[in-house]
Amino acid sequence: MAEHDDDVPARRGPTARVRVLRVAGDSAGSRADHVVVEEPLQVHVRHSGTVSLLGSTMRTPGHDHELAVGLAVAEGVVRSRDDVLEVRHCAGDLRYSESDVLVALAPHVEVDPSVLGRVAHPSSACGMCGRDHIDALLDQVPPVRADVVVAAEVLAGLPDAMSAQQAVFKRTGGLHAVALATAGGRLLAVREDVGRHNAVDKAVGVALLDGLRPDVLVVSGRVGFEIVQKAAMAGIPVLAAVSAPTSLAVDSARAAGITLAAFVRGGRMTVYAGEDRIRTDERPAL
Repeated sequence: MAEHDDDVPARRGPTARVRVLRVAGDSAGSRADHVVVEEPLQVHVRHSGTVSLLGSTMRTPGHDHELAVGLAVAEGVVRSRDDVLEVRHCAGDLRYSESDVLVALAPHVEVDPSVLGRVAHPSSACGMCGRDHIDALLDQVPPVRADVVVAAEVLAGLPDAMSAQQAVFKRTGGLHAVALATAGGRLLAVREDVGRHNAVDKAVGVALLDGLRPDVLVVSGRVGFEIVQKAAMAGIPVLAAVSAPTSLAVDSARAAGITLAAFVRGGRMTVYAGEDRIRTDERPAL
């Protein structure tokens, strides 16, 4: 089989078409298939005339500006829309680059030098991989105080509502998704990426840039500490995951006052933290 086909473009946005051999029982044949694009992105910040690397990650191209802003929020560099003057594709030398995004910060923003370059592990699997002093990071997760109540049936329906808007996943089957929603169940935004943390950063970025005020963050897979930390930094009080949480995710959610519901699928869920924000018709003894 040829390694490529001139009639099949290598990449088109977040997906690429590749030639594959499809085997089904006794039959086999060559055909085109879609796969998710995974490429590196470096996020830079400009402050007081100096451009510095904030971090790097492997991501699915698309919504790069939102991803950059969301990462800046997660790292405590950006806290409000007024902190961001401009976001554009360019490298440290300010020349255009599809693999680099620059976030220009307002003069009043104070940047802690210790966060610069801290996210420097280009892995789509886990943005926290390789970091030391997790306990110190946990201490930096801010408390989330919000008088929000979400009906259990509303929360249970959000993963399906999110799935209905996963356009790239339907073509490739290879992306994580994140949704922002109101307590009443209205979807505000859906973002996809090859990395869970990237999808969260994209969602947080669009919320800040567009002035959205989400009550719920929905993630398509498992939830670890970093997802909880990003939700806390963005001030989102309810976190719903389709799959399992980690122990550190549970601990950090309880410490931050975040409602954490996991295994949210098939009309069921397990609430690990902040159950007072979940309204049910009845609470039978277990």
